[in-house]
Amino acid sequence: MEQTSQQPLVSLRGIMKAFPGVVANNNIDLDIFPGEIHALLGENGAGKSTLMKILYGFYRADDGRIWVDGKETRIKSPADARQLNIGMVFQVLNLIPAMSVLENIALFLKDLPGLYNLAQIRKRIFEQSRLYGLEVNPDDMVSHLSIGVQQKVEILKLLLSDAKILILDEPTRVLAPHEVESLFEVLRKLKQNGYAIILITHKLKEVMECTDRITVLRAGQVAGTILRSEANHEKLVQLMFDKQLTAQIERQDLPQVMDPVLELVSFSTRGEGTEVSLKNIALKIFPGEIVGVAGVSGNGQKELCDAILGIEKVACGRKLLKGQDFTHSTTRKMRDFGLGFIPENPLTMATVPFMSVLENMAVTRTADYCRYGGLTMDWKLVQEDTRRSLEKFGFTFSYYVPAKSLSGGNLQRLIIAREMLKDSQLIVASYLTRGLDVQSTLVARQELMRARNEGAGVLLISEDLEELFSLCDRLIVLYEGQIAGEFKPSETDYYQIGYLMTGSQGNHDTTH
Repeated sequence: MEQTSQQPLVSLRGIMKAFPGVVANNNIDLDIFPGEIHALLGENGAGKSTLMKILYGFYRADDGRIWVDGKETRIKSPADARQLNIGMVFQVLNLIPAMSVLENIALFLKDLPGLYNLAQIRKRIFEQSRLYGLEVNPDDMVSHLSIGVQQKVEILKLLLSDAKILILDEPTRVLAPHEVESLFEVLRKLKQNGYAIILITHKLKEVMECTDRITVLRAGQVAGTILRSEANHEKLVQLMFDKQLTAQIERQDLPQVMDPVLELVSFSTRGEGTEVSLKNIALKIFPGEIVGVAGVSGNGQKELCDAILGIEKVACGRKLLKGQDFTHSTTRKMRDFGLGFIPENPLTMATVPFMSVLENMAVTRTADYCRYGGLTMDWKLVQEDTRRSLEKFGFTFSYYVPAKSLSGGNLQRLIIAREMLKDSQLIVASYLTRGLDVQSTLVARQELMRARNEGAGVLLISEDLEELFSLCDRLIVLYEGQIAGEFKPSETDYYQIGYLMTGSQGNHDTTH
């Protein structure tokens, strides 16, 4: 889009926002035009989410001015933003599972009367669905919908509430490739009808594929705004970072080892409550290989991790480590064997929130630091190990702040640094790079490849197919607790994996 003479639909000028100890937005100017898809890029802590939350009314700017449709305004709450036809789809979808699509949309309408006309709302849903390719059944329960369809419902909520400015925060994070293509087609149709779309994403490939203009934030300031036609990967990375990215570590060819470090034999779990049952899982991971697990969230990935760790009870089958039976062993015994674990939610699954960074670095290997029979800890050694590990990754944050005060990205950095500190025989990494910026993602992937090259067996769970294809020696697809397929990356493609992830029967030709 190059119609710069057109009046912006949104103008932000001199936006300032500070939190204790950090300036999140520092004198930011930003224009958003009708009929464009505008990408907002930047590493963790660059200020992207803060800026958009100011526009949507979650935060109030400390200073600066906002114009919407040519009129200066003050946005004090999300209700104010919706009155100005601004809508936002968050990373965590905001739907009520126990209600229908129609009921979820009806509750969000700003003009909803005390007694609403179901037939009229259903008609409006069908009209918007057909117009933009957002086909959904208004009477379906949200709990029965896939993530991709739920995202369509979120967009429909905004359209039916007359939003003209749509903010999408990491919208492709949990979508399969064909669902991403479908979403981009929807966004292109919305753009053609004059909607302004702000896309927050860390995926440079997607930025290059579907956006019109790109604004890069760095350290709370605008590093640059460029047209997509003038952008490339190198230019965007240079804008995002003021230092050169480290070169990629190459995959090494290793001699084949006959005995797996992990073997699951006819492995099943009960799946109590809302958990998915694992059904007859047969899986081997050998030293010096990365096995990737692809799947839409909620298809047994968490249960597979928990079962390997010893948290999930085994209904039948066996779990072997280096040929030894660990089927009913505790997590402590798994750790003692040499298990490293990077979970999908580091705050609740891998840290003690009120303990300091230093204490959290020591908590999983107290035996290495205990002195005098456990009466004291060698904190000097903990500090030295922490410094060495964080420096290796290029991570910097205080050792003495509580873990709960760290951002999601910094928490992920902390756990990666801790779990990669000592050599592990088996590493289970669940959503390794979720929440990480480009620089940290590259370093994390390098370290995982280094562990693999040094002989560790790795199980990598990810929704990022590009990550899985670039790192993994083998891939399995989990669907409804079962292995739906197993491949070498060179023997398949994104679409075949994507269709298996969603239980679809795609007609894509996967021959090579």
